[in-house]
Amino acid sequence: MLSASNRLKIVVIPRWKTPYLLCISSLCNSCSYQSSDRGESDFSPKVLHMQITSTPIKLPWIRPLYPMLRTCTLKTRSLVTQASIEDEELAHQILDKIISELQKTPNSINELCTNHINKLCKTKNLQAATILLQLLHNKHATNGIDILPSYNLLLNAASENNNTKIAAHIFKHMYINHLPMNSTTYFNTTKAISKSNDLTFILSFLKEISDLNYTGDVTVFNQIIYGFAECGHVHNAILVFDNMKSLKCKPDLITYNTILGVYGKEGRLDEMLDVFSNMKKTEIPPDIVSYNTMVNSLRKVGRFDLCVVVMKEVVEVGLKFDLRTYTALIECFFRSGNVEESLRLFEEMKRGQIRPSIYVYRSMISNLKRLGKLELAGKLLEEMNECMEDLVGPKDFKRKNR
Repeated sequence: MLSASNRLKIVVIPRWKTPYLLCISSLCNSCSYQSSDRGESDFSPKVLHMQITSTPIKLPWIRPLYPMLRTCTLKTRSLVTQASIEDEELAHQILDKIISELQKTPNSINELCTNHINKLCKTKNLQAATILLQLLHNKHATNGIDILPSYNLLLNAASENNNTKIAAHIFKHMYINHLPMNSTTYFNTTKAISKSNDLTFILSFLKEISDLNYTGDVTVFNQIIYGFAECGHVHNAILVFDNMKSLKCKPDLITYNTILGVYGKEGRLDEMLDVFSNMKKTEIPPDIVSYNTMVNSLRKVGRFDLCVVVMKEVVEVGLKFDLRTYTALIECFFRSGNVEESLRLFEEMKRGQIRPSIYVYRSMISNLKRLGKLELAGKLLEEMNECMEDLVGPKDFKRKNR
């Protein structure tokens, strides 16, 4: 078994004796580290030079860990700046264990990584878990496999243990190295960051992400805004939006739609209307999602008069109503007592080849019963039951990971 203390030294086996085994002629001699005069740790943010040469690989289990047939230079981006010797040794021991287990089950690296990270998180060894992911990444062991669940487990554990620094380090590591992320990644990260309750720390984190965002891509900040809002820290979502200019990032349509939804959900209509007004002054005209957000938010607080204004504006700018627009407006007119307009919009929707949802049927039936129009409610109920399989249901409204 490979030894942690020897830092993955490998015995050289002459190829002519065992032609079907991996022969690694050198592994950094075994490794050559560059460190400062102060005696930096192997995992300090310095350059780690690894020179690896090998002949073609015949053992499939070892490919994920040593796929390189050339000399390569790896830059270490440390996730933990002050890791203890115990944490480092534990991480190396688990890495050895993973390598050993891979000999028995070559295709189980996904499961092995996730299981070991999960065990470390449950025992609150977050530093060791972080170092292990760093080691696996630096050795290209995670190339071609889905390592995202392991990172999300660690981010969630960092959040649960109020370890904002580890969460911030992990996220930056993933971002720098272009590792895949999903909504869970952003949710866990923003939840952990918010627990610091430190405005300076949050702004510093955003500034670091901005400095790493060389292209000015707004996507990462859109996801952070949404993540903060989803985990209930609306003030941080608004903080990101308000500081986008200083973060050298220009809001796009998704940014505006997200922040409109944030203000709307909070019932902060004045700020929502202000953002909507500013949006129209930019080069980013509102789309149907923007208008739907406005109508739904206004409807929920009973501002049916403004809903009508928004509806007219949609028509004026040449946009077409979609299912969400019709659903919101039908409910709006029902609640304002204008049954005729609700029924007109419902028929217009069906003529426009827009599939009704089960929600709009249920809403109309409920409102008609409330208004004493039982016969019409019965007809709609019968119609709904007949076309149930063709109606838009809950699965169609689920938000996909971005």
